[in-house]
Amino acid sequence: LARAFPELESNKRLEKITEIFDNPETLELLCFVSGGHIRNLLRFLFDCIRQERKLPLSGETLKQVIQKKRDQMVLAIEPYEWELLRQVFRSKKVTGDDGYKILIRSMFVYEYGDAKGSWFDINPILEGAEELKL
Repeated sequence: LARAFPELESNKRLEKITEIFDNPETLELLCFVSGGHIRNLLRFLFDCIRQERKLPLSGETLKQVIQKKRDQMVLAIEPYEWELLRQVFRSKKVTGDDGYKILIRSMFVYEYGDAKGSWFDINPILEGAEELKL
């Protein structure tokens, strides 16, 4: 919103959210699925703009973009990696295992941190994957 409305104060920008997104939940979903990575956020945003070609961007279009990216990621994940992903999803931890290093480099797992320390979690795009539920 700061880029879309640079002349406005932050509280005034929030009032303009529906000029860019159909509702605040669409922006929240965009931020969530980005996993905190600006590059991912911009990629999703660009794909939505390219698909809709008008503002405000709809949550339905974003969900389609997410599903397409999820489908692409699922195809790239090896069967043994799904078990590692399920372990990360449950424990929020990784070990020194090479498999986990591959998951992190492939951006299937993200490392997060705050004042309490660091933890790991799966890429939010994968949360809806059927393979994760086994």
